[in-house]
Amino acid sequence: MAKDGEKGEWKDFIWNPRTREFLGRTASSWGLIILFYVVFYIFLAGLFALTMYVMLQTLDDHKPTWQDRLSTPGMVIRPKADETFEIVYNIQNTESWDLYAQALDKFLSPYNNSIQAQKNDECTPDQYFVQEDSGDVKNNPKRSCQFNRTILEDCSGIGDRYYGYQDGKPCIIIKLNRVIGMKPGSSGDAPYVTCGAKREDSEKIGQLMYFPPNGTFNLMYYPYYGKKAQVNYSQPLVAVKFLNITTNQDVNVECKINSNSIPEGSERDKFAGRVSFKLRINTNN
Repeated sequence: MAKDGEKGEWKDFIWNPRTREFLGRTASSWGLIILFYVVFYIFLAGLFALTMYVMLQTLDDHKPTWQDRLSTPGMVIRPKADETFEIVYNIQNTESWDLYAQALDKFLSPYNNSIQAQKNDECTPDQYFVQEDSGDVKNNPKRSCQFNRTILEDCSGIGDRYYGYQDGKPCIIIKLNRVIGMKPGSSGDAPYVTCGAKREDSEKIGQLMYFPPNGTFNLMYYPYYGKKAQVNYSQPLVAVKFLNITTNQDVNVECKINSNSIPEGSERDKFAGRVSFKLRINTNN
């Protein structure tokens, strides 16, 4: 009998036909609760939408309002075979070095002179190409300076479509990561790249050639205004050609940026202002 009583109480709690209550509340009570929560969540959604709208009004589509970045930009190389930054090939094995030549061809194709002439301007060298906005009037899209592939001379892939890899004199392309608003040189001194072997390989690296001369990033390619503001921006490059590197041995190379306005990279961050890679050219079958 006690169990039947408990069962009846549960049935009445779920639905009481005498008071017409569902789960202890009448229809009008449930209606008021539902109405309250509907109004409450509509208010929260409206408040969130208003907050987002006000925040978005403070943002610029072409330039980040705040930048949290390292004071020293990173550097990368091309061709980049994998995440280990190793360039290893055998002169006798065409397939082993042809993939590097193809990668450089693909990377440099946007720098063809004909493409650059269509998209970008001829700028005055050795000075910043500053394009300020006129008050609230945005000077967008901003123009960009030509970086013609022929600037890289022996490493352009035009005179030598294999970039020296077939002769054991390979070319490596270096670029500095983009940083909006950065002016990488002061007093008219352009930043430049230098490469050298790690201490244990100092006798193996041989002679190097840089293109453009002295491995400089000309000031006319700076400042960078962002991907949306400078749609056709062509990042400047530096090519390094290894003329007589020791073959059949690993040579650990480090290239770094030199500038009077860019701090030297920290030893804790191997990519800040520098890039390291291993180069090995085999001549044995």
